[in-house]
Amino acid sequence: MFGLSELKQTRVYQEGKQEGRFEAKLEAVPKLLALGLSVEQISQVLDLDVAQVQQALQQKPLKE
Repeated sequence: MFGLSELKQTRVYQEGKQEGRFEAKLEAVPKLLALGLSVEQISQVLDLDVAQVQQALQQKPLKE
């Protein structure tokens, strides 16, 4: 029988988990910018490239 522990070991599960974490980081970018952090600081805090932070800001503009 294929249980939960075996599922968690699959490549598909691991990749999906990583992708979810990455998406969560991207969603945090505008919020951190609104708090006054610079793009460079956000990059360091979230362990992303500056280009990734800038791209996230272009895709999801801040709501005013």
